[in-house]
Parts: sequence; structure tokens; C-alpha cells
Amino acid sequence: MLVIVRLLLPILVLQLSHGFYVPGVAPRDFSDGESLDIKAVKLTSVKAQLPYDYYSLPFCKPDKIEYKPENLGCEVLRGDRIVNTDYKVQMNRPVECQVMCVANLTSDETKMLNKFIRQAYTVHLLTDNLPCSTPIKSTKSEEEQYEHGYRLGIVKDDKVYLHNHIKMMLDYHLEDGLVDNSYIYRVVGFKVESISQAWKDLKSASCKDSTAKAGDLLEIPAEGAMKIPFTYKVEWKSSPVKWASRWDTYLAMNDVEIHWFSIINSVVVVLFLSGILTMIIVRTLRRDIAKYNKIDEEDEALEESGWKLVHGDVFRPPQRPQLLAALIGSGIQIFCVIFIVIVFAMLGMLSPASRGALMTAGIFLFMFMGLIAGYYSARLYKTMKGIKWKKAAFLTGTFYLSIVFGTCFFLNFFLIGKHSSGAVPFTTMVALVCMWTGISVPLVFVGYFFGSRKQSYEHPVRTNQIPRQVPDQQWYLHPVVATLLAGILPFGAMFIELFFMFSAIWENQFYYLFGFLFLVFIILIISCSQISIVMVYFQLCGEDYHWWWRSFIVSGGSAVYVFIYSIFYFVTKLEITEFIPTLLYFGYTALMVLTFWLLTGTIGFYASYFFIRKIYAAIKID
Repeated sequence: MLVIVRLLLPILVLQLSHGFYVPGVAPRDFSDGESLDIKAVKLTSVKAQLPYDYYSLPFCKPDKIEYKPENLGCEVLRGDRIVNTDYKVQMNRPVECQVMCVANLTSDETKMLNKFIRQAYTVHLLTDNLPCSTPIKSTKSEEEQYEHGYRLGIVKDDKVYLHNHIKMMLDYHLEDGLVDNSYIYRVVGFKVESISQAWKDLKSASCKDSTAKAGDLLEIPAEGAMKIPFTYKVEWKSSPVKWASRWDTYLAMNDVEIHWFSIINSVVVVLFLSGILTMIIVRTLRRDIAKYNKIDEEDEALEESGWKLVHGDVFRPPQRPQLLAALIGSGIQIFCVIFIVIVFAMLGMLSPASRGALMTAGIFLFMFMGLIAGYYSARLYKTMKGIKWKKAAFLTGTFYLSIVFGTCFFLNFFLIGKHSSGAVPFTTMVALVCMWTGISVPLVFVGYFFGSRKQSYEHPVRTNQIPRQVPDQQWYLHPVVATLLAGILPFGAMFIELFFMFSAIWENQFYYLFGFLFLVFIILIISCSQISIVMVYFQLCGEDYHWWWRSFIVSGGSAVYVFIYSIFYFVTKLEITEFIPTLLYFGYTALMVLTFWLLTGTIGFYASYFFIRKIYAAIKID
């Protein structure tokens, strides 16, 4: 691990200092007057949490509607439906006032538009793979702040007003050199201001700015047919920002100082935990080993005590070894995927500019990591004296993904019922199931085949035939209490970063500082390993040798606090009031908590396992 950190340290420092870099994404060069495609992505709302297709509302439609071919990671699973619009924009050609169309709304369309504005829906546009953002005034800072997309409308005094006029402010960077005697233009900024504008005479167009008076606003009634004019304006401005830095505006929406505070907080927590562990393990454990070995040399008749007393039972196979091996195998699979994805994202290969690359890479990596999961699960299952390896392999390949697919399939029915673009099409669901049954599960069996032929882990002591009785334990060694106590420190080491991850998922924010995430992930590994070792040591000192399941469950205790935090985030940060968005939030959050529990539980289990093998190999056993 230290070698990996040392190799990645220069890149890590660059990420922490400068944030985000986009290698491998070729810029598009435009000539003066060349047409730009303004595409629509989707409609989103923090209140409703249900994405919708752009043309779910009665916007102006082009003669031919064309959807961009979808990729698995973004357009399908995140509900993006990238489609062309009727905006006519040319490079470095301003447009003063352009009427797109006058839409004739039915009563049902008016009602839907009224509802969407009340739910604070946001429209997301895209040009040259650059999403639009809205400048907002910040009371805390003089610097210009931005939010993603533009608001569909506003609500004032319980009246609903539609933003039917938008002003596009596009920035270009003029590259050095000429191609065919013309300059090279590159789009480096896409900002939008949206206002509500009512016309007394629909035949005469007069675009107004954002200082329009309240009486000029276009009110949308609760129902009833009406006509709505849609207009737009285009402004061009030369910018010194180069193409490689054009995403800085979007990525600067998160506060880097808070990330630094998160890292410092996590380091302090880990150092505090390391100090406690050093005091307990280095002093107490060495003293125990010296005492046990001295007793063996001086007087063999003296009675054993403490963790040495259970040496004949400590490696006794646990109950339900198939299930434990399956959970550990899934945890290893998750660990490998997360580690690889974070490293490649930190290198800039899975940037937000590559739409859906992060999620797509995670899905395909998870499927192919079934080979690693099967191998390590098989070795562990063989070590636990398991013989039904085919059933264990099937459980490893299906247990976790069955829960994930079952939950997503159930929630997808509600999305279909709401006609949301977040609903995964049936063909995509079939493709995912085929990937699961055709790639992941067979690879798990292949891994099990090779893992079962490998020699099992060697134990330094023999196991007695008759198990000894476990005495009554102290209150703090109760499984529930131990789990809650053990979960505090790992959660405290990463809860600030968890806030930014929740914001990226539920508030349509960009998450980009993967250098910070890599550090937090390393800290999480260390803290989970240390707290699991401490809790298992206390358990063995209490002459309780049932550590197999306990080490897995206790080290995953931070998942309990993640779930509690998700409830706190739901209550304090989100404004969800309807049943289906609430169900979606807690359904998907439950899957994230389960994944986090398997990850941290696996880390703690292996740390405890290697620790136990080490300490029992250091004492003399007759």
C-alpha cells in the first residue's frame, strides 16, 4: 500500500492543488459563423428527484427530433436523454431577439407546467459537451457563483411564472494560428440567464433583460388552455480561458477549503486511533506474549488465561461458512472496483467531460472482477472446511447482485408509472441481467475453481475437537454495542466527504476531487482495519473465540452511521415531500449502505484474520 501511495503521490498532489484535468478528450474547432448544436439533456428537481425528458413539457420542437445514442453509464441509468432543440446558434454571431415559436398549450399541459415549476424543476442544456450554468449572486463572497442548468420558472406570492425567455452567454477562446485562412474558435463557456416575459401582442417581439417588472411576468394558471411565446437571445464574448480549463467554472461550485478540512479532520482521527492502537497492541500484546512464553518455560502447570486460553478454538470454522464466504467475496469485488475506479478517476481518465464514463467503467469492472471474488472466496471457504464449493460459488455470484437488481427492478416500476426518463428501459435491464449471468457469475465459478485448488490458509495452532464454553461477556462486548462503538471513528474520518458525494447524487452536482477521495479511502481502510483489530483483541481477551462473523459485522458498523446520516441529510438538505421520491431516495440509499457495509466489513475481517494468525504464531503452544 505504501508503494502505491508513493507512486501516486505526485499525481495526488496535482489533484489536490489544481483539481481537475481532462486528458484524452479532443477539443472541437469551430470556424467563424459555423453552426453549434444546442441540445437538451433533461429536467431535474431536487424536490421531486424524478428526471424527465426535455420534451415532456410543451417546449418548441424542431422539425425532426433526434436523440443522441445513449451510453449505459449516463444517459440510461441517470435519466439523461440528450436531444436536439430548435435553437439556432452560430459561432461568434450574436442574436438580439429570436422567437422560437408560440406554443398552444392544452389545459393538461398548463397544469403539468404549473406543477413542474412549483417543484422547482431545472432545465439542462448542452453545447459542445459543455453544460449550461446560471450565474447567481452570493451574499458570502464577491466571486461569481453558478448553479447547474436554469430554472424553469419561479413562484411568487403563490403565483407561478414561466421563464420563457433565455439569454445564452457563450464564451470562446481564439486559438493561435490559421486553418484555411480562418481563425480557430473553441467554446469555453456556456452561461444562461432565464426570465419570465409576458407579451401583450404576440406578433411583435421585444426581448427584455432580467430587470423586467413584476407586471411583465408570464403567469401560468393552474389549468386552462393558453398561448406561450418562447424567445432567446445569444451573446458571444472572447475569453482568455483555454479549452483544457473550461470545466473549472463548474467544478469550482464545491468549496475546496472544506475538502481540506475533511482531510485534516480524517488525519487527526486516524492519528488518534493509531495512538490508541499502538498503546494497546505494542505494550499490552507484547507483554502478553512475553508472559505466555515465560510461563511455558518456567512452569507448565500454571493455568493459561486471556486470549491464549482459546488457542484451541480460535480457528474453529464459523456457522454458515457459505454465506460468510459469499459476503467476503462480494466485498473484495467491491473493494477492487472502487480502488481501480478512484485511481483512474484521479488520473483524469474518468472526467465529467466523458459523460457516463465513471458509471460505465464501474459496472463493467464489477462484472469482470467476479474472477477475483470467486478466487478469494474459494480460498476462504476451503480454509473454513467447506466442501460444497458449487453452492458457495453460486451464492457468491448471486447474493449481492440479486439484492441490487431486485431493488432496482422494483423501484423502476414506480419510475415507469411516473413516465420519468430515469426509468431504465426493459432492453437495458435485460442487457444488465445478461452481463450478470453471462459474465460475472461464470467468472465467479472460474475463480472458485482455481481458488479451491489452491492451498488453504495455514493456521499456527491446531483446533480442539470439543469446543470450550464461552463465559459471560462484558456489556461493551455485546455485538450491538461493539458495532456501534466501532463504527464511530471510521465514519468520523469520512463523513464530510460523504456530504459532497450525497450532493453530487441527489442535488445534481459535479464531484471531481478524486485526489481527496483517494486519501479518504486510504484513511477509511486504515481506520476500519485498526478498529476491527482492537475489538477482536478485546473479544479474545474475554475468552470469546467466535470472531469470524463478529469481525465482519463490527468493522462494518460505520454503515449504520451512514444510514443515520442519510436520514439527517434527507430531513435537513432535501425538500422531498411526495411518496415515490422518498421511496426512491431510501431505496437507493439502502443499496449504498449495503455496499458500504460489505466493503468495510471485508476490510476489517481480513485485518483481524491476519492479526490473529500473527499473534498466535508468536506464542509457544504445546
